[in-house]
Amino acid sequence: MIALFFMAFVFYTNDYMIAGVLPEVARGLGTSVSTAGQLVTFFSLTIAIVAPVAAVTLARLPRRRVFVMALLLFVSANAVAATSPSFLALVLLRIAAAAAAAAATPALHAFAAQIAPSGKRGRYTAIVTLGVTGSLAAGVPLGTWIGGQLGWRATFLTMAGAGVLALALVLVLVPLGVPTNVPPSLRQQMKALTEAPIVLGLAATCALMCGTMMLLTYFASYLDAMTHAGIGERAAALGLAGLAGMVGVVGGGIAVDRMGAERTLYIGVAAFCLTMVALWLLRFVAPIPFPIILGLGIVWGATAFWNAPAIQIRLYGLSAALAPQALALNTSSNFLGVSLGGALGGLIVAGFGVSHIPLLSAAFGAAALVLLSGAQRWGFSART
Repeated sequence: MIALFFMAFVFYTNDYMIAGVLPEVARGLGTSVSTAGQLVTFFSLTIAIVAPVAAVTLARLPRRRVFVMALLLFVSANAVAATSPSFLALVLLRIAAAAAAAAATPALHAFAAQIAPSGKRGRYTAIVTLGVTGSLAAGVPLGTWIGGQLGWRATFLTMAGAGVLALALVLVLVPLGVPTNVPPSLRQQMKALTEAPIVLGLAATCALMCGTMMLLTYFASYLDAMTHAGIGERAAALGLAGLAGMVGVVGGGIAVDRMGAERTLYIGVAAFCLTMVALWLLRFVAPIPFPIILGLGIVWGATAFWNAPAIQIRLYGLSAALAPQALALNTSSNFLGVSLGGALGGLIVAGFGVSHIPLLSAAFGAAALVLLSGAQRWGFSART
């Protein structure tokens, strides 16, 4: 589990690390900051597209071999990126690194659930998710610090070095000989993965992530509008929300083991919706003392990531031998939700103002509850 956690952390820190040094990347490669920002976009879109394809094509390979192959590609892409002569070359190398992360991510979650002792599947899955969530909290400040001290190319060398360490952990700690579930034919896979409970669950994942990332993308602007908070207070609020998210992931994993995935999801999504409504209602009494917003931001961070282990364990239980493929589609749903959240949030900010974003986030949370309820009631077909 140490190896699985660190792999997840390294793969997704690579996505966010570059955000803090975009001006330096733009100057170094002779392009604009907005263009350089697409390096994050390309990484995320590649994961969304490649994850389900890789889950199907690599389904018969032992999980340990998948991890080693992905890490070798990841290390190579980042090492070469440190010497990239042009923006186009850097884009291609970012796509290669993202493809490596996409190939490994579904296998990470499925493998953690497979090796978990009885009654601890939720906690084991939460450990992998904690690696992804931790990268959100640590990626930008870590990349900014390294880039500021040693230059932006050093961020890629750092990621290559971290990939080497992750590879060493896999070779030493991940056992050989863990059996891989032999998947059915591609036609049977498509039949099973398009059943209503899985499709509705994936749609709920997308809706939840859209609502969460909509506020996260514009949280600094929301704080500025509601509290006139300075940059230091904004940084503290985002950092504490990220840490709360990490705590929420662990709590959600424990809750899954104690009361099941469905109940955990309903509690988490309902708490998320109530928090969003509270943040929206504050617009009527703005400006708000910063500690009040900070407290609600911490609750938001915890509830937003509380649901991740429950969603993954639910899909794992529904899909059985197709767990890696289902979890790959869940990864795509997450990143699709990230993209939609940023785009829709921009439209709300432009048309109605940033203070309305929490209300739309709550609406997406409510939609997720409806989808999850439908997924629970709509059983599988007899043939499947």
